[in-house]
Amino acid sequence: MTDVAALWDFGDPAGSEARFRAAAEEAEGAERLVLLTQLARALGLQERYAEGHAVLDHLTVRDDEVAVRSELERGRLLRSAGSPDDARPHLEAAARAAAEAGLEALHVDALHMVALVAPAAEQGALTEQALAVARSAQDPAARRWEASLLNNLGMVHADAGDWDAALATFERALAVRRQQGEAGPTRVARWMVGWALRNLGRTDEARAVQTALKAELEAAGEEDPYVDEELALLGG
Repeated sequence: MTDVAALWDFGDPAGSEARFRAAAEEAEGAERLVLLTQLARALGLQERYAEGHAVLDHLTVRDDEVAVRSELERGRLLRSAGSPDDARPHLEAAARAAAEAGLEALHVDALHMVALVAPAAEQGALTEQALAVARSAQDPAARRWEASLLNNLGMVHADAGDWDAALATFERALAVRRQQGEAGPTRVARWMVGWALRNLGRTDEARAVQTALKAELEAAGEEDPYVDEELALLGG
């Protein structure tokens, strides 16, 4: 089976589209159908929603993974097009089917999407549900969702104006990112901590976080406008 994740570059959906088209032309059976679901997702990221739906419409589903991914990508297309209420039944169907099939990573993915399309009052509990599934999973790919879900939960708290809870949750996400050892996602998690600190009025601590990030980025020959924006707001 093709490594779907290896073909993705979410910063370049057009390039991802080309890779999935080429891979699908070489594949057969369920593998080809899985690749086509990701083609639909890549089209959606380019706001080519009708084309994405057309790809999914033509899939002949006879495989558990294909069935889950078809519902999941249908839901993502609808959410991205501004129809979260229409997306939710598809995402919930994907979550149920993934759980029944033992597809742990897709189960967590679908649950996280259900939380994103739910009303604000439901998002915290639904994200906690996804976290519980991720933490208890055997599949490492499912467990790797923990940091992203903690970030989402932190955003739920931030949107509700509970910055103390947001900071505590972003700090938990940062701890997981550091354990995972990926520099880019860890920097993002540090930025989230600094952002929460600024919103709590803890400006000296916030400035220290963003200044350290700026120095690391410069040493690596990189830049991040979000870091620069925070430093400007902090007067640093």
